[in-house]
Amino acid sequence: MSFNLAFYSALFGVLGLVGIALIGLGAHLQLVFGVIIPYVAVILFFVGMIRRVVIWGKCPVPFRIPTTSGQQMTSLPWVKRTLADKIESPSNNWWAALRVATEVLFFRSLFRNLKVNLTKDGPKISYFSSKWLWLGAIAFHYSFLVVLLRHLRFFTQPVPGFVHLLDQIDGFLEVGLPQVQISGFLLLIAVTYLLIRRIVVPQVRYISLPADYFPLFLIIGIALSGILMRYWFKVDVVAVKKLTLSLVHLHPKIPQEGIGWIFYVHLFLVCVLFAYFPFSKLVHMAGIFLSPTRNLPNNSRAVRHINPWNPVVKVHTYEEYEEEFREKMVEAGLPVEKPLEEKE
Repeated sequence: MSFNLAFYSALFGVLGLVGIALIGLGAHLQLVFGVIIPYVAVILFFVGMIRRVVIWGKCPVPFRIPTTSGQQMTSLPWVKRTLADKIESPSNNWWAALRVATEVLFFRSLFRNLKVNLTKDGPKISYFSSKWLWLGAIAFHYSFLVVLLRHLRFFTQPVPGFVHLLDQIDGFLEVGLPQVQISGFLLLIAVTYLLIRRIVVPQVRYISLPADYFPLFLIIGIALSGILMRYWFKVDVVAVKKLTLSLVHLHPKIPQEGIGWIFYVHLFLVCVLFAYFPFSKLVHMAGIFLSPTRNLPNNSRAVRHINPWNPVVKVHTYEEYEEEFREKMVEAGLPVEKPLEEKE
Protein backbone atom coordinates (compact mmCIF):
# COMPACT_ATOMS: atom_id res chain seq x y z
CA MET A 1 0.00 0.00 0.00
CA SER A 2 1.44 3.36 -1.02
CA PHE A 3 1.85 6.28 1.36
CA ASN A 4 -1.61 7.71 2.02
CA LEU A 5 -1.08 11.44 2.46
CA ALA A 6 -4.76 12.16 3.10
CA PHE A 7 -4.90 9.54 5.87
CA TYR A 8 -1.80 10.69 7.73
CA SER A 9 -2.53 14.41 7.36
CA ALA A 10 -5.95 13.90 8.98
CA LEU A 11 -4.51 11.62 11.69
CA PHE A 12 -1.75 14.03 12.68
CA GLY A 13 -4.21 16.91 12.46
CA VAL A 14 -6.38 15.35 15.19
CA LEU A 15 -3.32 14.39 17.26
CA GLY A 16 -2.21 17.99 16.91
CA LEU A 17 -5.55 19.17 18.31
CA VAL A 18 -5.06 16.90 21.34
CA GLY A 19 -1.59 18.35 21.76
CA ILE A 20 -2.95 21.91 21.58
CA ALA A 21 -5.44 21.13 24.35
CA LEU A 22 -2.75 19.59 26.57
CA ILE A 23 -0.36 22.50 26.02
CA GLY A 24 -3.14 24.99 26.75
CA LEU A 25 -4.05 23.24 29.97
CA GLY A 26 -0.40 23.18 30.97
CA ALA A 27 -0.40 26.96 30.52
CA HIS A 28 -3.48 27.22 32.78
CA LEU A 29 -5.80 28.31 29.97
CA GLN A 30 -8.86 26.53 31.39
CA LEU A 31 -10.93 29.67 30.81
CA VAL A 32 -10.10 29.57 27.09
CA PHE A 33 -10.82 25.86 26.63
CA GLY A 34 -13.77 25.73 29.04
CA VAL A 35 -15.60 28.95 28.13
CA ILE A 36 -14.36 30.94 25.13
CA ILE A 37 -13.84 28.07 22.67
CA PRO A 38 -17.23 26.42 23.44
CA TYR A 39 -19.07 29.71 22.87
CA VAL A 40 -17.19 30.35 19.62
CA ALA A 41 -17.87 26.78 18.43
CA VAL A 42 -21.61 27.03 19.09
CA ILE A 43 -21.83 30.40 17.32
CA LEU A 44 -19.94 29.06 14.30
CA PHE A 45 -22.16 25.99 14.20
CA PHE A 46 -25.49 27.81 14.19
CA VAL A 47 -24.39 30.72 11.99
CA GLY A 48 -22.74 28.33 9.53
CA MET A 49 -25.74 26.00 9.38
CA ILE A 50 -28.21 28.85 8.91
CA ARG A 51 -26.04 30.34 6.17
CA ARG A 52 -25.83 26.99 4.39
CA VAL A 53 -29.58 26.41 4.54
CA VAL A 54 -30.34 29.95 3.31
CA ILE A 55 -27.96 29.54 0.36
CA TRP A 56 -29.50 26.19 -0.55
CA GLY A 57 -33.02 27.58 -0.13
CA LYS A 58 -32.31 30.41 -2.57
CA CYS A 59 -31.18 28.02 -5.30
CA PRO A 60 -33.93 27.69 -7.92
CA VAL A 61 -34.97 24.21 -9.01
CA PRO A 62 -36.05 24.62 -12.64
CA PHE A 63 -36.57 20.92 -13.36
CA ARG A 64 -38.15 17.95 -11.66
CA ILE A 65 -35.12 15.75 -11.07
CA PRO A 66 -36.13 13.17 -8.42
CA THR A 67 -34.22 9.91 -8.63
CA THR A 68 -36.79 7.13 -8.81
CA SER A 69 -36.84 3.36 -8.90
CA GLY A 70 -40.55 2.65 -8.79
CA GLN A 71 -43.54 2.68 -11.12
CA GLN A 72 -44.67 6.24 -11.81
CA MET A 73 -48.33 7.14 -11.38
CA THR A 74 -50.19 6.94 -14.71
CA SER A 75 -53.73 7.55 -15.96
CA LEU A 76 -54.05 3.89 -16.98
CA PRO A 77 -56.22 2.06 -14.43
CA TRP A 78 -54.65 -1.33 -15.13
CA VAL A 79 -51.17 -0.13 -14.10
CA LYS A 80 -51.06 -0.92 -10.38
CA ARG A 81 -48.70 0.70 -7.90
CA THR A 82 -47.54 -0.92 -4.70
CA LEU A 83 -46.70 0.92 -1.49
CA ALA A 84 -43.00 0.70 -2.42
CA ASP A 85 -43.77 2.30 -5.81
CA LYS A 86 -45.58 5.18 -4.11
CA ILE A 87 -42.54 5.84 -1.93
CA GLU A 88 -39.91 5.24 -4.63
CA SER A 89 -41.77 7.38 -7.19
CA PRO A 90 -43.90 9.84 -5.16
CA SER A 91 -46.79 11.47 -7.03
CA ASN A 92 -47.44 14.27 -4.53
CA ASN A 93 -45.79 16.17 -1.70
CA TRP A 94 -47.07 13.80 1.01
CA TRP A 95 -45.47 10.76 -0.57
CA ALA A 96 -42.31 12.80 -1.24
CA ALA A 97 -42.18 13.73 2.47
CA LEU A 98 -42.57 10.05 3.39
CA ARG A 99 -39.74 9.24 1.01
CA VAL A 100 -37.45 11.77 2.71
CA ALA A 101 -38.48 10.38 6.12
CA THR A 102 -37.51 6.83 5.11
CA GLU A 103 -34.22 8.18 3.78
CA VAL A 104 -33.44 10.01 7.02
CA LEU A 105 -34.64 7.34 9.46
CA PHE A 106 -33.73 4.11 7.65
CA PHE A 107 -31.15 5.12 4.97
CA ARG A 108 -33.39 3.65 2.28
CA SER A 109 -31.14 4.29 -0.72
CA LEU A 110 -28.04 3.03 1.10
CA PHE A 111 -29.88 -0.18 2.00
CA ARG A 112 -30.27 -0.89 -1.72
CA ASN A 113 -26.58 -0.25 -2.35
CA LEU A 114 -24.80 -2.86 -4.45
CA LYS A 115 -21.13 -3.76 -4.77
CA VAL A 116 -19.78 -4.05 -8.31
CA ASN A 117 -16.90 -6.44 -9.06
CA LEU A 118 -15.12 -7.80 -12.13
CA THR A 119 -15.08 -11.60 -12.05
CA LYS A 120 -11.81 -13.51 -12.51
CA ASP A 121 -13.28 -15.72 -15.24
CA GLY A 122 -13.40 -12.83 -17.68
CA PRO A 123 -14.29 -9.18 -18.08
CA LYS A 124 -17.73 -9.69 -16.60
CA ILE A 125 -19.40 -7.38 -14.13
CA SER A 126 -21.15 -8.96 -11.16
CA TYR A 127 -23.26 -7.31 -8.50
CA PHE A 128 -23.30 -8.24 -4.83
CA SER A 129 -25.36 -7.06 -1.91
CA SER A 130 -23.51 -4.52 0.23
CA LYS A 131 -25.43 -4.36 3.50
CA TRP A 132 -22.41 -3.98 5.78
CA LEU A 133 -22.01 -0.33 4.81
CA TRP A 134 -25.69 0.27 5.56
CA LEU A 135 -25.39 -1.50 8.91
CA GLY A 136 -22.26 0.46 9.86
CA ALA A 137 -23.84 3.76 8.86
CA ILE A 138 -27.10 3.11 10.70
CA ALA A 139 -25.23 1.99 13.83
CA PHE A 140 -22.97 5.05 13.69
CA HIS A 141 -25.74 7.62 13.24
CA TYR A 142 -28.13 6.18 15.81
CA SER A 143 -25.47 5.61 18.45
CA PHE A 144 -24.24 9.16 17.88
CA LEU A 145 -27.82 10.43 18.34
CA VAL A 146 -28.26 8.45 21.56
CA VAL A 147 -24.95 9.74 22.95
CA LEU A 148 -25.93 13.31 22.07
CA LEU A 149 -29.34 12.99 23.74
CA ARG A 150 -27.85 11.36 26.84
CA HIS A 151 -25.57 14.36 27.26
CA LEU A 152 -28.61 16.58 27.74
CA ARG A 153 -28.47 15.62 31.42
CA PHE A 154 -25.45 17.93 31.73
CA PHE A 155 -27.24 20.92 30.19
CA THR A 156 -30.67 20.71 31.83
CA GLN A 157 -31.98 20.98 35.37
CA PRO A 158 -34.21 19.16 36.05
CA VAL A 159 -33.24 16.44 33.61
CA PRO A 160 -36.08 15.53 31.18
CA GLY A 161 -37.74 12.17 31.76
CA PHE A 162 -36.89 10.81 28.31
CA VAL A 163 -33.18 11.26 29.08
CA HIS A 164 -33.52 9.08 32.18
CA LEU A 165 -35.44 6.50 30.13
CA LEU A 166 -32.77 6.57 27.42
CA ASP A 167 -30.08 6.04 30.06
CA GLN A 168 -31.90 2.99 31.39
CA ILE A 169 -32.36 1.48 27.93
CA ASP A 170 -28.79 2.23 26.90
CA GLY A 171 -27.41 0.56 30.03
CA PHE A 172 -29.88 -2.33 30.24
CA LEU A 173 -27.03 -4.87 30.50
CA GLU A 174 -26.24 -3.46 33.97
CA VAL A 175 -22.57 -4.36 33.70
CA GLY A 176 -19.90 -2.65 35.77
CA LEU A 177 -19.84 0.45 37.92
CA PRO A 178 -20.31 3.01 36.49
CA GLN A 179 -22.87 1.24 34.35
CA VAL A 180 -21.68 0.41 30.83
CA GLN A 181 -23.52 2.46 28.19
CA ILE A 182 -23.78 0.51 24.94
CA SER A 183 -24.08 3.55 22.67
CA GLY A 184 -20.59 4.85 23.46
CA PHE A 185 -18.84 1.60 22.53
CA LEU A 186 -21.14 1.08 19.53
CA LEU A 187 -20.26 4.56 18.27
CA LEU A 188 -16.54 3.82 18.54
CA ILE A 189 -16.90 0.44 16.79
CA ALA A 190 -19.08 1.85 13.99
CA VAL A 191 -16.87 4.84 13.21
CA THR A 192 -13.78 2.60 13.32
CA TYR A 193 -15.43 0.27 10.79
CA LEU A 194 -16.18 3.22 8.48
CA LEU A 195 -12.54 4.31 8.76
CA ILE A 196 -11.16 0.81 8.09
CA ARG A 197 -13.46 0.43 5.08
CA ARG A 198 -12.14 3.69 3.67
CA ILE A 199 -8.57 2.41 4.08
CA VAL A 200 -9.02 -1.20 2.92
CA VAL A 201 -11.31 -0.84 -0.09
CA PRO A 202 -9.05 0.38 -2.94
CA GLN A 203 -11.80 2.23 -4.83
CA VAL A 204 -12.89 4.12 -1.72
CA ARG A 205 -9.31 4.84 -0.65
CA TYR A 206 -8.54 6.27 -4.11
CA ILE A 207 -11.28 8.92 -3.89
CA SER A 208 -10.78 9.72 -0.19
CA LEU A 209 -9.52 13.17 0.75
CA PRO A 210 -8.28 14.59 4.07
CA ALA A 211 -11.80 16.02 4.47
CA ASP A 212 -13.10 12.42 4.49
CA TYR A 213 -10.62 11.09 7.06
CA PHE A 214 -10.55 14.09 9.40
CA PRO A 215 -14.16 13.83 10.72
CA LEU A 216 -13.71 10.10 11.31
CA PHE A 217 -10.53 10.58 13.32
CA LEU A 218 -12.14 13.49 15.18
CA ILE A 219 -15.19 11.42 16.16
CA ILE A 220 -12.93 8.50 17.16
CA GLY A 221 -11.04 10.91 19.42
CA ILE A 222 -14.29 12.17 20.94
CA ALA A 223 -15.68 8.68 21.54
CA LEU A 224 -12.38 7.33 22.91
CA SER A 225 -11.81 10.27 25.25
CA GLY A 226 -15.41 9.99 26.47
CA ILE A 227 -15.01 6.28 27.23
CA LEU A 228 -11.69 6.86 28.99
CA MET A 229 -13.21 9.68 31.02
CA ARG A 230 -16.20 7.58 32.08
CA TYR A 231 -14.49 4.31 32.97
CA TRP A 232 -10.80 5.02 33.70
CA PHE A 233 -9.82 8.68 34.18
CA LYS A 234 -12.59 9.69 36.54
CA VAL A 235 -13.84 13.28 36.69
CA ASP A 236 -16.17 15.01 39.11
CA VAL A 237 -19.55 14.82 37.33
CA VAL A 238 -21.05 17.44 39.67
CA ALA A 239 -18.28 19.90 38.76
CA VAL A 240 -18.77 19.17 35.08
CA LYS A 241 -22.51 19.85 35.34
CA LYS A 242 -21.87 23.11 37.21
CA LEU A 243 -19.64 24.21 34.33
CA THR A 244 -22.10 23.22 31.59
CA LEU A 245 -25.08 24.81 33.36
CA SER A 246 -23.11 28.01 33.85
CA LEU A 247 -22.39 28.04 30.12
CA VAL A 248 -26.07 27.50 29.31
CA HIS A 249 -27.16 30.34 31.62
CA LEU A 250 -24.46 32.65 30.15
CA HIS A 251 -22.76 33.00 33.53
CA PRO A 252 -19.64 30.85 32.95
CA LYS A 253 -17.68 29.74 35.95
CA ILE A 254 -14.73 27.36 35.90
CA PRO A 255 -14.64 24.98 38.91
CA GLN A 256 -11.39 25.19 40.80
CA GLU A 257 -10.93 21.43 41.03
CA GLY A 258 -12.50 18.13 40.06
CA ILE A 259 -12.25 18.50 36.30
CA GLY A 260 -9.24 16.69 34.89
CA TRP A 261 -7.30 17.13 31.68
CA ILE A 262 -9.23 14.39 29.88
CA PHE A 263 -12.45 16.40 30.14
CA TYR A 264 -10.89 19.47 28.51
CA VAL A 265 -9.42 17.36 25.71
CA HIS A 266 -12.85 15.79 25.14
CA LEU A 267 -14.58 19.17 25.23
CA PHE A 268 -12.05 20.74 22.85
CA LEU A 269 -12.50 17.96 20.27
CA VAL A 270 -16.29 18.33 20.52
CA CYS A 271 -15.95 22.09 19.98
CA VAL A 272 -13.77 21.53 16.92
CA LEU A 273 -16.39 19.14 15.53
CA PHE A 274 -19.16 21.68 16.09
CA ALA A 275 -17.18 24.50 14.50
CA TYR A 276 -16.08 22.31 11.57
CA PHE A 277 -19.53 20.84 10.95
CA PRO A 278 -21.11 23.54 8.70
CA PHE A 279 -18.02 23.73 6.49
CA SER A 280 -17.61 19.99 5.92
CA LYS A 281 -19.37 17.08 4.27
CA LEU A 282 -21.08 16.41 7.59
CA VAL A 283 -23.53 19.16 6.66
CA HIS A 284 -25.46 16.58 4.66
CA MET A 285 -27.47 16.27 7.88
CA ALA A 286 -29.37 19.38 6.76
CA GLY A 287 -28.79 18.98 3.02
CA ILE A 288 -30.83 15.78 2.77
CA PHE A 289 -34.01 17.76 3.43
CA LEU A 290 -33.25 20.23 0.63
CA SER A 291 -32.08 17.76 -2.00
CA PRO A 292 -34.29 18.03 -5.14
CA THR A 293 -33.45 14.44 -6.05
CA ARG A 294 -35.21 13.37 -2.84
CA ASN A 295 -37.86 15.92 -1.90
CA LEU A 296 -39.61 16.49 -5.24
CA PRO A 297 -42.65 14.46 -6.37
CA ASN A 298 -42.29 12.67 -9.70
CA ASN A 299 -45.36 14.17 -11.40
CA SER A 300 -43.99 15.47 -14.68
CA ARG A 301 -46.68 13.59 -16.64
CA ALA A 302 -49.49 15.05 -14.57
CA VAL A 303 -48.31 18.62 -14.04
CA ARG A 304 -46.70 20.93 -16.58
CA HIS A 305 -43.50 22.44 -15.19
CA ILE A 306 -42.11 25.56 -16.83
CA ASN A 307 -38.46 26.43 -16.35
CA PRO A 308 -38.34 29.85 -14.63
CA TRP A 309 -34.95 30.46 -16.21
CA ASN A 310 -36.35 30.37 -19.76
CA PRO A 311 -36.24 33.85 -21.33
CA VAL A 312 -39.42 35.29 -22.78
CA VAL A 313 -39.30 34.72 -26.53
CA LYS A 314 -41.67 35.58 -29.37
CA VAL A 315 -43.38 32.36 -30.44
CA HIS A 316 -43.98 31.75 -34.16
CA THR A 317 -46.83 29.24 -34.33
CA TYR A 318 -47.38 26.86 -37.23
CA GLU A 319 -50.53 28.73 -38.23
CA GLU A 320 -48.52 31.93 -38.52
CA TYR A 321 -45.77 30.09 -40.39
CA GLU A 322 -48.23 28.62 -42.91
CA GLU A 323 -49.94 31.96 -43.34
CA GLU A 324 -46.60 33.52 -44.25
CA PHE A 325 -45.29 30.78 -46.57
CA ARG A 326 -48.50 29.12 -47.86
CA GLU A 327 -47.92 30.14 -51.49
CA LYS A 328 -44.40 28.78 -51.57
CA MET A 329 -45.46 25.59 -49.79
CA VAL A 330 -48.16 24.93 -52.39
CA GLU A 331 -45.71 25.62 -55.22
CA ALA A 332 -43.27 23.15 -53.65
CA GLY A 333 -46.00 20.54 -53.33
CA LEU A 334 -46.01 20.59 -49.51
CA PRO A 335 -49.32 19.84 -47.76
CA VAL A 336 -51.08 22.77 -46.10
CA GLU A 337 -53.93 22.78 -43.62
CA LYS A 338 -55.70 25.72 -45.22
CA PRO A 339 -56.09 25.79 -49.01
CA LEU A 340 -54.57 28.63 -51.00
CA GLU A 341 -57.14 31.27 -51.77
CA GLU A 342 -57.59 31.97 -55.48
CA LYS A 343 -56.71 35.47 -56.61
CA GLU A 344 -59.48 37.40 -58.44
